[in-house]
Amino acid sequence: MTTGVAIIAIVAVASVAAAQVAGIDESDLPQDAQMLLAADTLVYDNDRNTITAVGGVQIEYGGYRVVAQRVTYDRTTSRVIGSGNVEIIDQDGNRYHADEIDLTDDLGEGFIRALRVETIEKTYFGAESAEREGGRITTFNKGVYTACEPCEENPNRPPLWQIKAQKIIWNGERKTVRFQNARFEMFGLPIAYLPFFEVADPTVERKSGFLMPSVLGGSERGYGLKVPYYFALSPTFDLTVSVTGYTKQGFLGEAEWRQQFNNGQYNLRIAGIRQRNPEEWATTEVDGNETDRGMVASKGDFQINPRWSTGWNIMVQSDKNFSRSYDIEGYSEAVHRSEVYLTGLDDRNYFDLRGYRFQVQESAVTGGRNDAQPLVLPNLDYSYTPDRSVAGGELTIDVNAQSLYRDEGMYGTKLQGLEGNSGRFTTEAEWRRSFVTSAGLVVTPILHARGDSIFTDYSQNAVGQIQSFTINGMTTESEVRSAYYRSMATAGIEARWPILFSAAGSAHIIEPMAQLFARPDEPYHDRLGIPNEDAQSLVFDATTLFERDKFSGYDRIEGGTRANLGIRYSGSFANGWTAHGLFGQSYQLAGDNPYDSPDLVNVGAYSGLETDVSDYVGLVGVSLPNGLAFSTGVRLDEETFDLKRADVRAGGAVGPVTANLQYAFIESQPLYGFDEDRQEVSGHASIRFHQNWRGFASGTFDIESRTLVKNSFGFAYDDECFTYLMSFSQERDGVTGERENSFGFTISLRTLGDFGSSSAGLSSFTAQ
Repeated sequence: MTTGVAIIAIVAVASVAAAQVAGIDESDLPQDAQMLLAADTLVYDNDRNTITAVGGVQIEYGGYRVVAQRVTYDRTTSRVIGSGNVEIIDQDGNRYHADEIDLTDDLGEGFIRALRVETIEKTYFGAESAEREGGRITTFNKGVYTACEPCEENPNRPPLWQIKAQKIIWNGERKTVRFQNARFEMFGLPIAYLPFFEVADPTVERKSGFLMPSVLGGSERGYGLKVPYYFALSPTFDLTVSVTGYTKQGFLGEAEWRQQFNNGQYNLRIAGIRQRNPEEWATTEVDGNETDRGMVASKGDFQINPRWSTGWNIMVQSDKNFSRSYDIEGYSEAVHRSEVYLTGLDDRNYFDLRGYRFQVQESAVTGGRNDAQPLVLPNLDYSYTPDRSVAGGELTIDVNAQSLYRDEGMYGTKLQGLEGNSGRFTTEAEWRRSFVTSAGLVVTPILHARGDSIFTDYSQNAVGQIQSFTINGMTTESEVRSAYYRSMATAGIEARWPILFSAAGSAHIIEPMAQLFARPDEPYHDRLGIPNEDAQSLVFDATTLFERDKFSGYDRIEGGTRANLGIRYSGSFANGWTAHGLFGQSYQLAGDNPYDSPDLVNVGAYSGLETDVSDYVGLVGVSLPNGLAFSTGVRLDEETFDLKRADVRAGGAVGPVTANLQYAFIESQPLYGFDEDRQEVSGHASIRFHQNWRGFASGTFDIESRTLVKNSFGFAYDDECFTYLMSFSQERDGVTGERENSFGFTISLRTLGDFGSSSAGLSSFTAQ
């Protein structure tokens, strides 16, 4: 019986050591667990009233394992004393080493000398001695903490970083760890001193307290220090508040509330500032004309059931540039999309209903794009594909509805947006079935039908803009109606003949392909009253050559009889190389060409489709087994083969170097709003010149204006416990020559947190 008491007391030592660092409670020890004791000698000293296990002591109990040279239980004082390379392994695999332990069997009082801890999370802790008082507070004297693994070649070498403290006090009741007279060391050299700081017990996932601060900077804002505080209010909701003090603009306050449910979560974020020196910005900028600024935003995502989900992402701010100017997390992008949505997905069927508005964050006081952004409510997309075949083929039914309102129009060489209301309801169905002949020819008949209902309620100003709109100096039919109804029926056929042939060490597939679509002319193709909101961008290239309708949205539809011809190629080689390509052309065979018809945004101008015989389009791609890849896509004039559009990409990883390069060329499109050619080359490269060190750089060069539009470079160090990143970037305005420099750094200490600066501009000046 006394032996059992002794063993239980010895195992209690393991519990204490675990509790001191990993927060394991002594109540975790099972009361009915089987105990195994192995020792060279077990000595009963009745005179001293002790029981001692000597020589290679090994104890296993309740998932704990204790190894020592000598363990003694004093029945008079109820103390357990262990000595000689004491090692304790707890239920989770954490290891605790000590030269000597001396504890009461009720775990309330005790002393440990030369404690070292290795946790399964690869964190390390040590102390010259440890004392436990009152069963709740453990004090580590001259403690050391790090998350860096010891060097295998030289274990005595200091870790990359560590925290040394005169005292480390673990409070088991409050679940906190307090460092007193602590200094932070890197490579064994002290770089910072803190009289005290306190962190949550490692067993606590969420605890109120200060988070790591961060440094912010900007020429107009001044330098700033952001200090956040976290409130762990409940297992399902919490709050983070922060104050940022800027040297030029004063104090910015922020708060974020987060709440979690079984089927989703949401957050609410607010931020505000009373600018002390708005004149730091130019008077032509919205930032320089505001004093009291703020925002309210919320995001939410909820899974209603396995098929349906709903959510929102909404931002409201005092002016159109606050969140971007002050880098509000999650809301500082150049264009923010506020929306609410309901989405359903079931096998091949899809439903999406949402309302949204684009918020362009820009600095211009007058003009700009933000005020002309529409409110879209609702926008509906529905797609249904029956599980069973229809007449042996596949039937797809699509529905799209859109209604929008604009307070202000977007006018210029194009009428990109019209004041007032407009809406459209579209239903379409497509059926297709493929037949394969004995010779390998694949023939696919295609039937398509579509109907649209369109309404408009434009302002008088918008009607005037439409009626006075000209294309290339020529007036067009400009009757504006309040309602339009249009339909389109298409009969098409597609033929593909893949031909496979092999050579020594390679296989190739050449596939001639042809499509023919017959349909009437586009309804109202010579009228400007029908709005074009979602089909303003048209890119004709090899990827869209075989599209039935090459317009990008529902507001424009293709009419007339058109043929698409081309040839595709793919090949694989024994050395691991692969290649693919496509080349072809499109032909308007009958009816009016929809890409040469009047349009409020001149969407078909210079598209390569505005003539009955289109430009040539093609692409070629090559992939190498070492990870390198190359691809290029071009559009060539159908008569002269002059280059109209090009996109060239190359990239991959070779050894320690990862790089990619992209070149883009677009010929001038005056009627589409671009009077000059556009040429741009951009690239990014990263090199790891050491196991833990890497450098990176990127840049974008405008060839036409001979301007390095933006560039950045930096370096980073990362290992299992520490990450450091420093970067510099610069952006230039090709017209004014104004530059904006940005500098940022991030230091990440595993288990402690991140500290760093934002990449906000540090200075702006006009280039000489």
